[in-house]
Amino acid sequence: MVGRSHVGKKNRAKVQLAALSLVIVLLLALVVGTDVRLNQVGAGVKVVRVGVIGSSDDQIWKAVQAELDRRGEHIRIELKPFQDAIYVNQATANREVDFNAAQHYAYLEDDVKTNHYQLAVLGNTYISPMNLYSQRYAKPSQFQDGDRVAIPNNATNMGRALKVLADAKLIGLRDPKATNPLPEDVVDNPKHLRIEQVDPAGILNLLPDYAGGVTNANFVVDAGRSVHDAIHEVPYDLQNPANKPYINIIVTTKDQRNNPTYAAVVRAYHSKPVADTIVRVYKGACLPAFTVS
Repeated sequence: MVGRSHVGKKNRAKVQLAALSLVIVLLLALVVGTDVRLNQVGAGVKVVRVGVIGSSDDQIWKAVQAELDRRGEHIRIELKPFQDAIYVNQATANREVDFNAAQHYAYLEDDVKTNHYQLAVLGNTYISPMNLYSQRYAKPSQFQDGDRVAIPNNATNMGRALKVLADAKLIGLRDPKATNPLPEDVVDNPKHLRIEQVDPAGILNLLPDYAGGVTNANFVVDAGRSVHDAIHEVPYDLQNPANKPYINIIVTTKDQRNNPTYAAVVRAYHSKPVADTIVRVYKGACLPAFTVS
């Protein structure tokens, strides 16, 4: 009995020693891992994940980061690109990103109404043109009877595209002042254009098969082209209330609208270096839609 008890004590001691060793290893791994993260991010640095569309705004966000650094803000921007604003708002609502810069007021209003997201606007970014492009014609008046025209397949950009076609005198709308007209609001189509809804990111690639297409500037820039390649450009003025629905914005969840870190990012965005970068990157085709601070 004494021998077995002594052996049992030895076994227990071995088990306890093994357990203690495991705890020490795990603690060391945690400390090392923390040190690695601190070395990568920097002690006290807050990482802000930003949902964006494509890569056309990368230089703008680099300018925002530079301004944050200049102001001594311990904030690091991490961009998470998406192909469509539908997924960006979903990711924001699910807190996969902290906020997004991927849409205008009209799109947000429609998406919130459809999906009941609890989202809020942190600030304006810029107003981006939506124009008419073609590889077949040099001006809208050259369109032929029955030509196919591609427009975005999401509600707000579809409505805006119809207004572009109306501005180009290709169609007439029931209410020219409506923010989001629908295809059934087309009351005049003298050339019997076949207006087809497709993915806006692919419209430029579809131009060989279409007489023309209306799409957003960011997709044009992503494709390495100039927005001035358009055969019809819609004039825009920030003082015109009709343009407000198309001002791009920074969006987060409602419970984070007063987050001081996010507010610091918006202040950095609303700076002269960033405004200058927007003009340079888009070659004057996009206007900063904020007052420089």
